[in-house]
Amino acid sequence: MRILTTSLIVATLLVGCQDDPEPTSPDSGTQLQDSGVPSQDSGVPENDSGVPENDAGTPEDDAGTPENDAGTPEDPLPSGPPVPQGPPNVPENTPAFPGQTRVPAIQTKTPLKTTEIASGFRNPWAIAFLPDQRMLVTEKATGSLYIVTQKGEKSAAVSGLPSVDARGQGGLLDVEVGPDYATSQLIYWTYTEPRQGGNGLAVARARLVDGAQPRVENVQVIFRMMPTLESTLHSGGRMVFTPDNKLFVTLGERSILEGRAQAQDVKSHFGKVVRINPDGSVPQDNPYLSNPEAKPEIWSIGHRNVLSAALDSQNRLWTVEMGPQGGDEVNRPEAGKDYGWPTIGYGEEYSGAPIHQSTQAPGMEQPVYYWDPVIAPSGMTFYSGTLFPEWKNNMFIGGLAAKTLVRLMVRNDRVVGEEHLLKNLDSRIREVVQGPEGALYLLTDATNGKVIKVTPQ
Repeated sequence: MRILTTSLIVATLLVGCQDDPEPTSPDSGTQLQDSGVPSQDSGVPENDSGVPENDAGTPEDDAGTPENDAGTPEDPLPSGPPVPQGPPNVPENTPAFPGQTRVPAIQTKTPLKTTEIASGFRNPWAIAFLPDQRMLVTEKATGSLYIVTQKGEKSAAVSGLPSVDARGQGGLLDVEVGPDYATSQLIYWTYTEPRQGGNGLAVARARLVDGAQPRVENVQVIFRMMPTLESTLHSGGRMVFTPDNKLFVTLGERSILEGRAQAQDVKSHFGKVVRINPDGSVPQDNPYLSNPEAKPEIWSIGHRNVLSAALDSQNRLWTVEMGPQGGDEVNRPEAGKDYGWPTIGYGEEYSGAPIHQSTQAPGMEQPVYYWDPVIAPSGMTFYSGTLFPEWKNNMFIGGLAAKTLVRLMVRNDRVVGEEHLLKNLDSRIREVVQGPEGALYLLTDATNGKVIKVTPQ
């Protein structure tokens, strides 16, 4: 691959480089160019963005276990041709190891049933389950949060949430139920916070007061992405709680050149995975605490825009990160490691101009898996339920541009099989979570977004 000089990059952006197209109207097919960069989390082209914005990370493999997403070690590995994906955008880039891209296609044997639980959401972004199996559902575009029953009944919007900057890819994003919810009633959410001089991702928590007119009270902002920057792109925003009561938060690099250049700078939160305590304080075993210039919350660096994150069966973090044109990545972010953006990668600018000098560099981690062309990943879970025994430990990722539910079979931290499910929905899939009973729940990214439940027939 080639590397662009600063002047060439600027010129590329000025002529319409699509660095993560962002959706104006996910149903529209048009792309907005924010700061000269089409935003991938956007409308149809809102690839989490249409084409480009893919935030893929590393598949949470439930790896490490002998059964590793592929069944027992004695089971034969899949073989044969890959899922049809079309020609790569950057054919000169070759994988660093066998199985890093285009692994053999696999097929689910269990017939699937999809049930529409609820509809009428404007660009819904995330689902989190309350202890009674009701769902919290966020609307990115409106900054609204709803409680939804299994029968599809939707509450009034939860009152008391702070205002959001809902332009482009911004708005109300992820939501999670606190690990101590039974006693504290605390919920957590990420959102694009309007600020003087720009905006930035923030993490807030508050006590959920249930009832006919639900509300939150005692709102606390426990984390703010810094520095503040004027951009409507690449905020990241996925959260993952760990069994040891820590909270991972994924942060995008804001797409525009000023932000992109900070993805490997430990003095900035841009392009990072951070790890905090539930009150926002910094865990004392974080990897950059001994560096006085570094943001102490940082866990890993060199990410583009991570919109998918989950823990595997060993409670290790996996992410799926949006690439530009080509180069969506599955990663397993580890403490203190550099995942390469924008120095290395497998994609190119939306204009076709090069971004990287190479696909590999010393001291930088390779993705576990990558896609070219992209799927535009958003939402992710590892399957641990009993409704689909053949899916045990498989990774599931929502595909925005691909309009599919992507299933990855993982063994020994390597992807060995891939399947694209539910193409018949013809919908951008923003979120995928496993429900308490073992079904998968999806959100479709549209102005009439839906909650869809996937079970065996």
